[in-house]
Amino acid sequence: MDAVTVPAAGPGRAWDLEVPGDKSISHRALILSALADGTARVWGLQAGLDVAATRRVLGRLGVRIEPDGDGWRVEGRGVGGLAEPDGVLDCGNSGTTMRLAAGVLAGHGFLSVLAGDASLHGRPMARVLDPLREMGALAVGRAEDTLPPLVLRGGTLRALTWTSPVASAQVKGAVLLAGLHARGTTRVEEPGASRDHTERMLAAQGASVATGPGWVEVAGRPRLRARDLAVPGDPSAAAFWAAAALLVPGGRAVVRGVTLNPTRTGLFRILRRMGASVELVPTGEACGEPVGDVRVEHGPLQGVEIGPDEVPAAIDEFPVLGAVAAVARGETVVRGAAELRHKESDRIGLLAGELARAGVAVDTFADGFRIRGGGPLSSARFRSHGDHRLAMALGVLCLALPQGGRVEGAAAADVSYPGFWAALAGGARP
Repeated sequence: MDAVTVPAAGPGRAWDLEVPGDKSISHRALILSALADGTARVWGLQAGLDVAATRRVLGRLGVRIEPDGDGWRVEGRGVGGLAEPDGVLDCGNSGTTMRLAAGVLAGHGFLSVLAGDASLHGRPMARVLDPLREMGALAVGRAEDTLPPLVLRGGTLRALTWTSPVASAQVKGAVLLAGLHARGTTRVEEPGASRDHTERMLAAQGASVATGPGWVEVAGRPRLRARDLAVPGDPSAAAFWAAAALLVPGGRAVVRGVTLNPTRTGLFRILRRMGASVELVPTGEACGEPVGDVRVEHGPLQGVEIGPDEVPAAIDEFPVLGAVAAVARGETVVRGAAELRHKESDRIGLLAGELARAGVAVDTFADGFRIRGGGPLSSARFRSHGDHRLAMALGVLCLALPQGGRVEGAAAADVSYPGFWAALAGGARP
């Protein structure tokens, strides 16, 4: 699918649906099941290309992962029990796969090479390699150990206290996974809250985990218990339907079975500050995560200022927030989000350029952007630049354009949301 045309949406469009399993939780469900003792079944695993990369890498490390009915069966090898690969481990476009795998492989005494596509080879890795070297692993990369491919040779690791310069769930997760293989207790301190899926799942599998404001600790050398896991829906995917409802007069969206983990619902809090009607309705628990429904109704929106403390809990949703800000009255300003420059694309610069195609005024900063919303929009032909979240955000924005729009490179959405374009076209009409 090279390009998709999205027609303008008439008033009253509504969506009532479930979204794919959470991508962050899916990665961790596979990795921690692989490190557990026993066999686990995992349901709701996200079917996107990034999670498939983690499944492929684990398979090369000797983990047996097979389809099992409507789920997957993972035969764990225990902490420290992975097998030496016979070739390069291909992470595709998945930074999560590469960073978390680096943490795991740091605890194994064999040589591993982690590589990926051209986009992944431009993403920063020093923030992960630095603590792994401090723990005693050989961990090197290209461009003075800052970029992939990565080479690791692990072994006996030392526990440490690592103060991360950024609030990053991938950095934290990599260090905690390495800490499972170390003697003693490993501690990670962060300047702000980041996603806590790793520590939640570790605790559920029997690891000794302690947490506090800005820190988490894990005791090394545990025996993790294999557990059957049902992966809840992805709030980053739900964000597109929330935006769709807000961009269409009289629009409504209900997204069911989504994780309501507070480290993942930052966008919904921002939308409320903009004046949106957003309701989070708890319905249960899965994978140690609170789960529920997201309900959104169209209404007038006002631009807001978003500071650095709000960024980590909404880091993946800023492309679609840009689409919403385009129709909100006044200015929406984001600061403290320099990390967006180092995602699958430069999401600050490329978002600004694509919104400009539709007549939206955007100023960019090193760490954010300013969108002047509420003005007239024009139909446009957009480019995804190979970025799945940018592709979907632009697709949603097309709903609000006078004659709709077109997104080139639409297949990028398959990285995290196969079937997105069909779902976008399938909203119910009153």
